[in-house]
Amino acid sequence: MRDISSKTYTLRTAVAKAILKVHPKTIQLIRDGKIPKGDPLPVAKVAAVQAAKNTSQIIPYCHPLPVDFVDCRFELGNDTIEITTEVKALYKTGVEMEALTAASVAALTIYDMAKQVDEEMEIVGVNLVKKKGGKSDFKAKLDHPLKAAVLVLSDSVSSGAKEDASGKLIVERLKAKGVDVAEYKILPDDVETIQKTLIRYADELKLDLVLTTGGTGLGPRDTTPEAMAGVIEREIPGIAEASRVHGQERLPMAMLSRARAGLRGRTIIVNLPGSKRGVEESLDAIFPGLFHAFFMVWGGGH
Repeated sequence: MRDISSKTYTLRTAVAKAILKVHPKTIQLIRDGKIPKGDPLPVAKVAAVQAAKNTSQIIPYCHPLPVDFVDCRFELGNDTIEITTEVKALYKTGVEMEALTAASVAALTIYDMAKQVDEEMEIVGVNLVKKKGGKSDFKAKLDHPLKAAVLVLSDSVSSGAKEDASGKLIVERLKAKGVDVAEYKILPDDVETIQKTLIRYADELKLDLVLTTGGTGLGPRDTTPEAMAGVIEREIPGIAEASRVHGQERLPMAMLSRARAGLRGRTIIVNLPGSKRGVEESLDAIFPGLFHAFFMVWGGGH
């Protein structure tokens, strides 16, 4: 079973279709309400709903998930019954299998109820029509590659007493996203030094993105938020909020983060925690949504 614990919740939808080939007389019997076992369509609809809600019990590697909506529609042709199912869920993984299972079970239910009058029925296809809501739907197609800097803010790392892990992780994740990391730098927790560096990144180097790690807690030398106050021109509170919410679901201490995010000129500056785990979880929370911000910053709207 795939590990989806690092994923974020999004609205997932999927539409599937099944085609049941039947004799034209069977279609007429359904229309006239003369199938011996009763009208198969409402029964098949209930079966589809049940199947969608119980897919993880049928398909071994499917995750149990909270299904928010299931629909099942029928279109009677001359010698076919077209079954369309739609499933929605606010969750961390897609609902394709739920939609496909619902369509399959609806077709099988009709088959079971009508087989007494039609021995040549055939399920001729079950396919996924569309899906949306996963990370692939939120990939930003930017006009040009982003240029970024990674800033490690820590007295202990700066002095050589500790090895940096979080900053290097950020560099790796950015490069994996196709971002050009123009500078990776380690600084002590000094407000003036941090501010000068952030201003240089935004005003002189004109970088698109600056990610900092460290100095966001409640320690006497945790000064990153104070440094940000003198640099950013517009706050982007949702970025830091998303990071904290995602972290809080995994570690109760995430609420103690004072990280901020904001805009200076056309440069987005985001504070991340100092721990490697905190950085990893924060990046899971803000990617890929963060990249959409550049469309707005560059004047392109949504």
